[in-house]
Amino acid sequence: MVKTPDELALMRAAGRLLASVFEMLDGLDLAGMSTMAVNDLVDRFISVDLAARPASKGQYGYQYVLNCSINHVVCHGVPDADTIIRDGDIINLDITLEKDGFIADSSKTYMVGTVSPAAKRLVRVAQEAMWQGIRQVRPGAHLGDIGFAIEQHAKKSGYSVVRDYCGHGIGRDMHEEPQILNFGKRGTGMKLREGMVFTIEPMVNQGTRKVSTESDGWTVVTDDRKLSAQFEHTVAVTKTGVEVLTLRRDEKAAMA
Repeated sequence: MVKTPDELALMRAAGRLLASVFEMLDGLDLAGMSTMAVNDLVDRFISVDLAARPASKGQYGYQYVLNCSINHVVCHGVPDADTIIRDGDIINLDITLEKDGFIADSSKTYMVGTVSPAAKRLVRVAQEAMWQGIRQVRPGAHLGDIGFAIEQHAKKSGYSVVRDYCGHGIGRDMHEEPQILNFGKRGTGMKLREGMVFTIEPMVNQGTRKVSTESDGWTVVTDDRKLSAQFEHTVAVTKTGVEVLTLRRDEKAAMA
């Protein structure tokens, strides 16, 4: 759970590599690509260009290097050669990377082409909710502070937060303790300590927070088929606050 300075240095390096994967994707026009083509591109970039390992591949029997969740898919969408990303879609790409024994985990919801105002607003609020949670992280704060900030931000915009899935500790294993819920009460839950590393990853829905898993055993969708958006970062508790280990260059202003 708590990482040594040497372990944190390795996690920071893995986080920087993972950030570069998203920066590569930022330069793509996703419209017209199949989700499998995106998967294969990321696989090559991580394995060849970055000389790292796609940590999701083979984890829990999963065959691919990322999850691709389009529109009403909440999380764990499976790449497919027949699923084409289209203008107007929102798609969450959730990617993990392991380097020198340590894993980083991050996701981003992309808006493809001309997206409806309603979809844009959802994506914006989901990203803001993640940052609201991240800003609670500091020694002495509680896990409940993170979840409270996330849910309150989503609710005041008229959205719901998925409760069935959550953030998690991370390090040598992809999923470690503790669980980082996206709802909670201030001042409750585990107290944060310097050196703890975990993910914060709210999933925000336009309608009901209720979700279900499709017949493939992976793909999670909103019960009402309304849109869902997600953002995720791997963060570390520092002596004075928080460090976002997977921070991308375009996000540095968010930490100012």
